[in-house]
Amino acid sequence: MPYSQVKVYSDGGHFIGVPYEPNPRAKNRRPRCEEIIEVKEPLTTDIETVLNDEQESVALEQNSDDVHEKSAPPAVRQMTRKELFDELYMQTVDMKKQERKSYIIKQMLPYFKDSISCRTFVEDNFARKHRNMICRRTRLWRKINHQRFNYFVTLTYADDKMTEEEFAKKLLNTLYHFSSRKGWLYIGAWERGGATNRLHFHGIFYIPERTMSGEMEILRDFDTRFAKRFGRNEFRPIHHVSEMPQAVKYLVKYIEKSGGKLIYSRGLYQYFVTDIMDEDIVCPYGLEDRKILLFDSFGCWIDGEYIGQVSPKVIARLPKVT
Repeated sequence: MPYSQVKVYSDGGHFIGVPYEPNPRAKNRRPRCEEIIEVKEPLTTDIETVLNDEQESVALEQNSDDVHEKSAPPAVRQMTRKELFDELYMQTVDMKKQERKSYIIKQMLPYFKDSISCRTFVEDNFARKHRNMICRRTRLWRKINHQRFNYFVTLTYADDKMTEEEFAKKLLNTLYHFSSRKGWLYIGAWERGGATNRLHFHGIFYIPERTMSGEMEILRDFDTRFAKRFGRNEFRPIHHVSEMPQAVKYLVKYIEKSGGKLIYSRGLYQYFVTDIMDEDIVCPYGLEDRKILLFDSFGCWIDGEYIGQVSPKVIARLPKVT
């Protein structure tokens, strides 16, 4: 029996189909309403920025009148426990896992009735972050396997040209125009240099022939137009598919360490959608055989109309899922 509306992705070597399964609970699913808590934060004073905890306690005893005059009432923010966890999680990206977990539990304990419920909440949300990271990594590779990226690009902020905010805004705007007008595709992430803390953008790009603005100086892997507008940049050609994992590891490292989001251009997709005939299926595949492994030359169909044997041209005509 044919399968209709199959979402197909590539694992890098084979095509895998995910048959359509309606979810009867999807229409009745309602967003969860989370409890709003009040998070109190003391406003930073001059004394707090200069003294450590012990010195501050001594100063409070000796100069209580002066300190009270300089202190301000604690700031109160309204948020959910999940939002507070996410904020603390991002603040502790450089900590080791157990140290990070202990710190977050300590900070969140005042907002729970007991330590057990607090620890359970933090453990569950660490698991959530881990699941999300796996999903982001899977989505990244599925988008990559449908394309043929040809450059690994680094664009570095130059403080003599503009502010960081202007750099980020203008760069993304420029890339957006190159994507929509010249067919560029890219996946990238913002990062800061370890020694200089200088903002830069790492990405893998597909740049069609004769669409590069300015001139490329081969010896320096350097585009002059980008240099004039944004500062130092490198366009390193990816000559072979075997070089792709090395280029992608920078992006994977970013999302695994900080849980940050990647920046995708339009036109990148995870799946294309087609009907699949029985004779094009090799065997069931995956957990509980919920997927199907397809022959490399399977046929593509839309609403009973044969589109052709799978190929880049045929895929271009099929519906996509991002």
